[in-house]
Amino acid sequence: MYGELAEWWPLLSRPEDYAEEAAFYRRALAAACERPPETLLELGSGGGNNASYLKAWFEMTLVDLSPDMLAVSRALNPELEHIEGDMRTVRLGRRYDCVLIHDAIVYMTSEADLVRAFETAFAHCRPGGALLVAPDHVRDTFRPSTGHGGHDGPERGLRYLSWTWDPDPGDMRHTVDYALMLRQADGSVRVVHDRHEEGLFARAQWLDALARAGFEPESALFDHSEVPDELEVFIGRRPM
Repeated sequence: MYGELAEWWPLLSRPEDYAEEAAFYRRALAAACERPPETLLELGSGGGNNASYLKAWFEMTLVDLSPDMLAVSRALNPELEHIEGDMRTVRLGRRYDCVLIHDAIVYMTSEADLVRAFETAFAHCRPGGALLVAPDHVRDTFRPSTGHGGHDGPERGLRYLSWTWDPDPGDMRHTVDYALMLRQADGSVRVVHDRHEEGLFARAQWLDALARAGFEPESALFDHSEVPDELEVFIGRRPM
């Protein structure tokens, strides 16, 4: 999905669907920072859908591990700085008023990697600034689920079915399987199975990892009209 099929991303996840989500992140970050934030680093920025809205409010730098996804984001956000890097290890040598890690945080599958990602955020966050992390699931409220979606473009179309499940409730991972149907311009359809192994941490583990990285942690409910009421985000404030 983030390599060979990255060029299909805008048909799987449209920028138009992110306006409400990005507005929540902007409000939450502004409320968490000691002063009105002007600069934002996004780690694991993917196709740049959130950035396409947040750039109206922040001077932004986008970091992602996948060069193919960075290419998708550059097409959408050509005016923004894009850097290829791993959120666990990248060091840019500068600080920002706030840091956002969207759902790319789910690819941290151990507590050690979670702390390393938060240490990266801490290293780039100014005193008095804040980090916002938005995982897809928290162990405390996790439930197996299915989803579907996709969109049509001028010549091509995509539809998907996702299946989220937990093969071993005793570990800190869960699995998401995607069945992707890719319709080409000539009408032919290719079907692809893509499996994602993702981290699954309890609320206490999220808060502890933020504290171990140096942040003052808290959780908050994600306010979105299409998302279950119990979904949480995590906020870390960097002390002055």
